[in-house]
Formats: sequence, C-alpha cells, structure tokens
Amino acid sequence: MGHARPLPAGALVRTCPRGSLRFRTTADLPETDRIVGQERAVEAIDLAARIAGPGFNVFALGPPGIGKMTALRHALERQAAATPVPDDWCYVHDFADPQRPRALRLPAGMGPSLRDAMAQLCVELQGAIVAAFESDAYRARRTELEEEAEHHREAAIHALEAEATAVGLAIVRTPIGLAVAPTREGKVLDPDAFHALPSEEQERLRTAMEGIGARLETLLRELATTQRTLRHAVRELDAEVTRAAVRHLVDDLRARFSGQEGVIAFLDAVEADVTEHAPEILAVAAGQDGERSDRGASQALAAFAAANGGALPDPFRRYRVNVLVDRDGATCAPFVVEDHPSVANLVGRVEHAAHLGTLVTDFTLIRAGSLHRANGGYLVIDAEKLLTQPYAWEALKRALRTREVRVESVGQTLGLMTTVALEPQPIPLELKVALTGDRRLYYLLCAYDPEFLQLFKVQADFEDEIPRTPETIDAYATLMGTLARRSGLRPLTAEAVARAVEHLSRVAEDQARLSTQVGRLLDLLREADLLAGGAGKAAIGAPEVAAALAARRRRAGRISEAIREQLARGVVRIETTGEVVGQVNALSVIQLGDAAFGHPSRVTASVRMGRGEVVDIEREVELGGPIHSKGVLILSGFLGDRFGGPGRLGAPLALTASLVFEQSYGGIEGDSASLAELCTLLSAIGRLPVRQDVALTGSVDQRGQVQAIGGVNEKIEGFFDACSERGLTGTQGVLIPAANVQHLMLDERVVRACRERRFRVWPVATVDEAMEILTGRSAGERDADGFFPSRSVNGHVENGLQALAEAARIVSAQTLIENAVIK
Repeated sequence: MGHARPLPAGALVRTCPRGSLRFRTTADLPETDRIVGQERAVEAIDLAARIAGPGFNVFALGPPGIGKMTALRHALERQAAATPVPDDWCYVHDFADPQRPRALRLPAGMGPSLRDAMAQLCVELQGAIVAAFESDAYRARRTELEEEAEHHREAAIHALEAEATAVGLAIVRTPIGLAVAPTREGKVLDPDAFHALPSEEQERLRTAMEGIGARLETLLRELATTQRTLRHAVRELDAEVTRAAVRHLVDDLRARFSGQEGVIAFLDAVEADVTEHAPEILAVAAGQDGERSDRGASQALAAFAAANGGALPDPFRRYRVNVLVDRDGATCAPFVVEDHPSVANLVGRVEHAAHLGTLVTDFTLIRAGSLHRANGGYLVIDAEKLLTQPYAWEALKRALRTREVRVESVGQTLGLMTTVALEPQPIPLELKVALTGDRRLYYLLCAYDPEFLQLFKVQADFEDEIPRTPETIDAYATLMGTLARRSGLRPLTAEAVARAVEHLSRVAEDQARLSTQVGRLLDLLREADLLAGGAGKAAIGAPEVAAALAARRRRAGRISEAIREQLARGVVRIETTGEVVGQVNALSVIQLGDAAFGHPSRVTASVRMGRGEVVDIEREVELGGPIHSKGVLILSGFLGDRFGGPGRLGAPLALTASLVFEQSYGGIEGDSASLAELCTLLSAIGRLPVRQDVALTGSVDQRGQVQAIGGVNEKIEGFFDACSERGLTGTQGVLIPAANVQHLMLDERVVRACRERRFRVWPVATVDEAMEILTGRSAGERDADGFFPSRSVNGHVENGLQALAEAARIVSAQTLIENAVIK
C-alpha cells in the first residue's frame, strides 16, 4: 500500500479565470432584477401571489442575507402593479349604537372626499341652523305658539280667580306655586284673623276653599298638559325649521355620493340626528357667540354641557368621517412591510385623549394597522419579530382565519377590560401575507402549530448555494454591476469580479458551488469601493477586494491571534516537530459571529489491560457532546472489527483506552476528530511514534473509511498559521478526508507555501493511509494465514493487543489458582 501523495497547489483552490469574463468593467453590463439561482423560491412566490383562495400565503425560508426580501419585493410589487387599487375604508358614528362605530367601504380616493365634504357640511349646518332659528318667520311662529299658550293659561287662571273672589277667596302666588286663601274686604286674612271669624263663616270659607282648591289642582294639571303641548309644538317647529334648513345641504351630498348605499344611509342618519339635536347645536353656537346668547340658549347650553361631563363638546364631531385607509393617488395594490409587528401595529388601535382628568375616546381616534393598509394587496413580516411580540401571532392567525380585521386591544382579546370600550365593526380582509424566517423557525411552526400549514400553504425555500457554472458566474457579474450601480459604488473590473466569485466559493466551502449571501457580497463591495476611492481609482480592482477580505479577517482576528500567540509561547502545548507515541494534532473550528477560524488541539491516548473499553474523558466529565461521544464509540467498533476476529489475537480485546483533548476546558462537539483519535489510539496500542509536524481532521466509520467534515479550509489555515509562527520546515502539513478535496478554497498564503513545497495537504480515504503518513510505515494487510506483517502498522497494533491479551490471561490464571488454594 503506497503513501497518499500531497495535493498539487492547483487543487487547493479553484480560481476564476479572468479570461472567461467577457467585459472590462461591470459598467459594460446591463442592470438586472434577477435573483441569481433562486428560481425555485421565485416560482413559489409567484404562485402565492397569483393564486386565489384562502390560506395561500407564503413563508420565505432561508438564512439572512440571501435575498428573500428582495425577491419578495420584486415578485409582489410586480403582481401588485397588475392588481386594481383596493377600496378606501372609513369609520363613522353609529347613531343607534355609539359604542360600535360603523365601517364604510368606498371606492379608492372617495374616503378623503367624504371626509372633507362632511367637514364642510358641519360648517354650513351651523350657519344654516343659526340663521333659521334667528329668522323673523321662526321667531313669529314660536312667539305665536307661546303667546297662545300663555293666553290660555292667563284666561283659565283669571276665570278661577273670579270664581274664588265671588265666595270670598283669592288665588295667591307663593314661592312654591299657586294657593287658595280667604279674604276680607279684598285683603288676605292671616291665621289669627281667620280664627277670629264666627265659626259658621269659618266653616263656609273652608268648604269654599276645598272646592276652589280642587278646581285649582285640576287647572294646574291642565296647564301642565298645555305646557307639554307647547313644548311638543316647539319641537315640531324646530324640527320643521331644521329640516328645511339642512335638507338641501344633505341632498347635495346625496347626489354627490349617489350609488354608495353606506354613505346614503349615513347621511340619512346624520339628517335625522341634526334635526333631533338642533337646539343643542344652537346652544353651543350661542355659547360660542356671547352676542347671540339669550336665556333660552343659555339654559339649553347648560343642559347640553351637563350631559357631556360639564364640558362643551363639539356637537358636529359625531358627523365627521375617520378615514382609516386612504388610497387617494394610488395606482396599484399596496405592498407593505411591517417592521414592528405588534398587535396594535397589525390590527390597529383605538387611541384615547385626556379630558377632565379621564381618558376618553370615540370613533375618530381609531387608527389603522398594517393589515388595514395592506388590505387588497400584500404584507411582508419577519416571522421572528412577529413571534416575539406578545399575542401578535395569534392576532394575525385570527385575522387570516376569519378573513376580517377586528380592532381590539390585547386586554379586550383576553377579556381583561372591565371598562366600556369601543368595538369597531370588523373590516373584511383580502390580502396575501408573506413571512420571512430561517428554516428552523419554519419547521418548528410546522411541528407545533396545527394551524400554520393551513394558513401558509406555500413555502419559498431559498438556496444557500448554487452551482458554480459559467452561466451563474456571468449572472453574478451582472448582479455585482447592478448592486454597485444602484448603491452608488464604482464599477468592478473583471479581475475584481473573479476574486469575488472565488470568495463566494470560499463562503460556500465548495469549489463547485457559490454562496447566495448577496447581503455579505454587497458589504464586501462597499468596503472595496472605499479602498478604491482612497487609492483614487475609477473602478474596484482585485487588490481592493483582496484588501477588504484581509481587513475583515483582521477585524475578527483578535481571538485567533491570541491563540496563536499562546501556541508560539508554549502556553498551549502543541508539537510541530518530532515524533511522539500516543499523541497527534487534531484540528477544530471556532465560530464567533460570522467569523470562523481553526486551531490545533493535542489529542493523547493511554492504554492498559482491561475489557475492551475506550473511555472518552470528555464524555465522562460532561464536556463532550453526543455526536463526539458517538465518534469515540465507533473506535471500539473499528478495533473489534479489525483485530477481534480470526488471527493471532484469537480472543476478545483486553484493553482499556483513555482519550482526551489536552488543555481543553470547554465543550467539544462533532465527530471530525475521530480520525485523529483513532490514529492516537493505534499509536498508543502499537507503541508507534507518530509525526507531530502533521495535523489531521476527518471522521471515520467502523470500517476505517475516512468521511468528509466541515470547516476544512479554516482547519488547514489554523495549523498553517501555528506552524508559521514557529517557522515552516517543509515537512509540515495536514491530512484531510479525500472527500473534502472538492471543498478546498484555501487562502493565497497557504497555496503559495504549498506551491513552494513549504507546506503540504494530503488527502486520505482510510485510516491506513493516514497511519502510513504519520508513521512512515506500511499499514499492512493480512496474509493468507490471517496475519499482518510484523513490522507494519497493523502488525504493531495487533502485537500490542496480543501482549495485553496475554497479560490478561496470566492475571486470570493466577486469580483462578489463588481462588483454588483458598478453597
């Protein structure tokens, strides 16, 4: 079995040939709105936008920065442009039930017209009513009614007074009303004078007083009826005069808004209410103009103020129109992005105003939510923001499920409101909602909310990566030019585009793929543009892109530099020269925010006689995660499979091995170190020194096959930097899974060192290939008799296991002898 050969420098990175880009700068390229590589997601969004029926809302899932919002905006705005402008919505006073304002649906742009018309009507109504009630005709008719009633009253009282005088009595006026009293010679008798009269005279007067008193009571009841008749006649007169004054004003509006049944019904209610409350309106008008104030107006004004908490309310407020949604000037259906999806911002709210120390409200203080504004169009919401707002998710689901928007507070929804609150009439809802979020959130909602898939039937799954082909490279070049142009940046040269394409493959960790992180790409272009401007260049070149990437690494490199310094000073012990038994350099990746870097870790193993166990010290102290523990357990399976069958061993494994990451004080997860752990274990069992100038990464299966891992570029660069701190010897390098070769997009400094043979990268497919490189020995294969060559890697390991098994047999025999002697 021969050693695996180091990879050539050309295999360590896939460059983008500058000659394949057929332009000088991106200024030569046209603009594009295409979302590169997201055809599947765009098709889903188009389907959701066009299809009718409930529940066909869309969830755009994928990581941030890959263009979900851009794709939604392009697709939904395009569909909105082909959709008619939806109607206006208004709230007006419900005269039959003031706590439940009525919703009016009007053609687009008519809401403000109605609002302005009603405001003008209120102004004209006040003038018309005041003029009508101050007219000579009205005053004459009212005076006639009042005088007629007064004449009837005085005539009745005079007739009764004459009858009382004839029998020696008089009708007198007291502070509490009219009364009957005895008289003598035209003067009312006091009690003493009355008692001085002869008893027969007193009896006569008492009898007369009873009769006249009864007649007086009857007269007073008749006069009260007459007064009520007068008030009724005055009200009829007021109503007649008011109708005559306002009818033509309201009729003008009826003609203007003909065909709008809701508006006509509202105008009918307004006319009836104005007719009914004309005196109150006149009272307020009189109170606002001291010159027109008279006693009657003052009394009406006082009564009206008392009925409204002691204040002088606007009598015309209930005739106004609250335009909730105004489509005036709109040319297509709305497209709304709700950035703060609280309950109030979604379904609207009812505001309150301070009045005499209390909070009051009415229909004019109802405010629209984003569901109202997007009604008839499209609404986009960030799912995570929505779910973190209390009760907002439930409010959105209720609106979509019932297909109506109900303006209510959280307290009303939960039944916690004990005070009287407005209950506006719900507004019918017809819109498409698009949620954006990551895949984890989408699948959690699928699993834990049974209503979710009924309300969001379309998923737009955005690609994290796309194939790297000449077509996609050209598409990305056009996209970069578009991004630069629309962001006010300098154009990119072909070399700059090629360098950016290579960076996208690095982000994707794949030579055959490109990352779709358009947001991060635009940030890179902005940084490169700043550097190009500082250098006085007219276009962004490859050096500026490379410098921007280097600056990013430097900004995020404090911790990685600190780790390298500790390695260089020996604070963290890592050997990069020589050979050691039972110790190898494993590689791991640290992810901090959007930055990742690799670093080496020393893995050691110790073996002793036991029962075939491999002890993971990290797991024993609860620092190892389940995947890491699984990888360690696989090592036992490998030893049993290779060395526990027929051969010189011929017995169960008789060892106990301990594995540990030295100087590791945090959690460890993943199985990418299982190759390193297996090599360490084999070295310890066979007492084979292994190279310390080589680090390795990869996972293994129970057959010893090496499997791909993640973060291969960061791991190689991490060990390269550690070796560079101490000086490259030309023998140092990294073993990686052969399956990871296609993922190599190494930094230029590593590629250059490999090209100059100062560093190496070996691909390995099996643990045998790895051990051959680490030990310089052949791995060895079993011969026809089932034995490994004694000087091979596997021969040394089997010899070590044989020695442990022999020692275990000796100990077992001694134990049996000792037990027999005791018996």
